[in-house]
Amino acid sequence: MQRAKQAESRRVKYCGTLILAILFASLALAEDFKTVNGKVYKDATVSRVEGDGIVLKTQKGIFKVYFAELPQEVHERFHWSKPEPPREPFYSRLAAAAEDPAALAKIIAAGTVIIAGVALVISHIRSRRQPTMLARRTSRRKAVHRARS
Repeated sequence: MQRAKQAESRRVKYCGTLILAILFASLALAEDFKTVNGKVYKDATVSRVEGDGIVLKTQKGIFKVYFAELPQEVHERFHWSKPEPPREPFYSRLAAAAEDPAALAKIIAAGTVIIAGVALVISHIRSRRQPTMLARRTSRRKAVHRARS
């Protein structure tokens, strides 16, 4: 009987210690975040990390702070890098290539080869097709009219 009480007492002590450790760990994870504009979020915990920022939970509420507003060391900590600027559209690259006579000749030759290839494939498919004979069903009135003319 005494051993059961001792075992239960150990479990309670262990659970209490575990709960205290978790509480202190969550307090240790709370930190201050300062934006590049100078705004400070005190005792904030990171609720979640999103593609464009982090969600912070403080005593005052829940805030989303974008990575663009945070300093470089926060970027590195959460493995975020600035997105690369959009590339130049394809058609403007073609327009620039069209100014060069050699590039223009290559574009025209490639287009001609593609069109000729498609035409050859279509003609090959059509030549392999079997002719079909459709039985014409004509009305009696049309048959009589054809016979008279």
